Amino acid sequence: MESTLMKIYECYDGGERDLLLKAYDFAKAAHKNQKRASGEPYFIHPCAVAEILTELGLNAVTIAAALLHDVIEDTSTTAEDLRREFGEETFSLVEGVTKLDKIVFKSEEEEEAENFRKIFIAMAKDIRVILIKLADRLHNMRSLNFLSKERQLKMARETLDIYAPIAGRLGISQIKCELEDLCLKYIDPSAFEFLVENIHQKLEERNAFVDFVVEEINGILKESGIKGEVFGRPKHFYSIYKKMKSKDKSLEQIYDLTAVRVIVGTVDECYEVFGKIHKKWKPVPMRIKDYIATPKPNLYQSLHTTVVTNFGQPFEIQIRTEEMHRTAEFGIAAHWKYKEQRDAETSLDQRIAWIREVMDMQGGFKDSKEFMDTVKGELYSTELLVFTPQSKVISLPTGATPVDFAYAIHSEVGNKCTGAKVNGKIVPLNSVLELGDVVEIITSPNSKGPSRDWLKFIKSSSARAKIKSFYRKEMKEENIRTGKSILEEAVKRKGYTMQQLLTAESFKLISEKLSFDTQDEMFSALGYGAINVNQILFKLIDFYRKEVPQPVSVQPFQHHAKGSVTIKGMSGLLVTFAGCCSPVPGDEIVGFVTRGRGIVVHRKDCPNMRNADEGRLQPAEWVGADKDARFKAAIVVTADDQGAALAAISGSVAEMKLAITSINGRYDKNGAAVVDVTVSLTSRNDVDVLIKKIKSHAKILDVRRTSN
Repeated sequence: MESTLMKIYECYDGGERDLLLKAYDFAKAAHKNQKRASGEPYFIHPCAVAEILTELGLNAVTIAAALLHDVIEDTSTTAEDLRREFGEETFSLVEGVTKLDKIVFKSEEEEEAENFRKIFIAMAKDIRVILIKLADRLHNMRSLNFLSKERQLKMARETLDIYAPIAGRLGISQIKCELEDLCLKYIDPSAFEFLVENIHQKLEERNAFVDFVVEEINGILKESGIKGEVFGRPKHFYSIYKKMKSKDKSLEQIYDLTAVRVIVGTVDECYEVFGKIHKKWKPVPMRIKDYIATPKPNLYQSLHTTVVTNFGQPFEIQIRTEEMHRTAEFGIAAHWKYKEQRDAETSLDQRIAWIREVMDMQGGFKDSKEFMDTVKGELYSTELLVFTPQSKVISLPTGATPVDFAYAIHSEVGNKCTGAKVNGKIVPLNSVLELGDVVEIITSPNSKGPSRDWLKFIKSSSARAKIKSFYRKEMKEENIRTGKSILEEAVKRKGYTMQQLLTAESFKLISEKLSFDTQDEMFSALGYGAINVNQILFKLIDFYRKEVPQPVSVQPFQHHAKGSVTIKGMSGLLVTFAGCCSPVPGDEIVGFVTRGRGIVVHRKDCPNMRNADEGRLQPAEWVGADKDARFKAAIVVTADDQGAALAAISGSVAEMKLAITSINGRYDKNGAAVVDVTVSLTSRNDVDVLIKKIKSHAKILDVRRTSN
């Protein structure tokens, strides 16, 4: 924590330093008395996240948000408190990170898919949100040894599947490499230990060889009158591990454990040194890559070559300029770290253009799973470089077809595509392209648009989204009518009406889950097949059942199953009980006057009532209760591991002769097991007794009653 203060004083001054000191003190006070799984003060974590981002050169607002990124979720601090104290920009970043941590789903697969989609939404809104999240994940991975093996494995797999590839796509190699090595440590610990031990044993021998190569290249620079820097860089463990796995080689057969980097002043000097190195040592065929002429999608540029010395030992050399080196090390963070040396806006726009393209295509997928699978396919895929007849380089995912190529040129080229030539010969549109192919697209102004069959063989997510976008836009009115009809029929089959299920409130839920701005957008997506009717129908029914339970007509002081309720100043209205907070006799309650659904009774502490229109709230109170009545209460249990939580819950419920009506487990962002359970009870006193019993078990961290 002291090191964080030192970095604040070293790297920032004036108003920026004042902001960071304020954020530091605020977060320290908010996290007071909180502990991490290691037993250390929790405040160590936001400090570590802030330090990681400071090293990347992020601006003061981002560092402040890093210090504060957990205060809304893990402390009593409210969103209003944070906005008032630190302003809209800092609050927006903290809120963005908080939203990424609030996703809870029925299955791990669904959770991962929606996490992936939410990350891209956050990146599109403000790229700094994902930079904070990457730093947050990096520090959590560094301290993963304090968690159970089950949680270690779960977090490591998620990191390797989602966060490391995104760090790589953003060009932040130092975070990507460390994340991958930490993941390997928990996913395949024996392999990790083998690499650490054996690579360390050969370190002295390897360093001597690298020193020889560096000296030779320094001689080339001196003879050429070129100023530059030459140094060796060991490959990170995970890259060596992948190479051993994919090529089925032993460690002794992996010759490029260390790469030599040459940093010079200009692009011309890069190519001059490149040629002279090939003159001195023989290059290995098919191991020469020019990423200066054809940068990687993350804007990485460098010349790569593998050469063989006179001793017969091959090694890799990377040649780049100082600016290319900054981009390679810091990726998108270089926008802030070296902003005085670049056109800031143009640079950032280039770097995040692919994110915007991803977000443009998200509406073309039927669900988060398809979105994740397609985008991950491009994140992980090996690049395939092909050419236009004018020699322009086009980068596509491996396995791409002429249709992928057409849409990479322009949407209209793809929409008007009727055929293709590869290397001068006409080929089927589903042909698989190969490295170096020259592709020419044949178009026709009379084309009616893309074929739906193309969706079966294309590989590019952008092409897929553009095809679906064509059908979405060109046939919008018809799609809206078709989609509305499909939903109406499905609703009718379930015994409901559209008026009952599709309300402003229920559509808001749908829009948050599936990112629709209007009902017409939803109907259109349903009409052209981007989503399945059940994705909408069951969400609407679930919402209706929670908000509008089976109605019970209650007059003031009239008896019913849960007890009698009186609503001050009201009579003859339909009264129902909110499913979100499940009020029971003895709870403090309030009546909420709905539009067309009578009065819904909520607990006074229900989160949904915090911002409710006070003019629609009516005092309410219980008047007696039926001793045989049954009601449900929602309880959330936090424990060291899921087994302990389940044992404590089932044992306590059985001892009290109660019944569990639903149960759902998950892990929070710190790796603690969280179990949501709904129990059927007969009195409010049962709730308090049950909570005390569960709390008394070992490994239980917290038990509380909550809203559903």
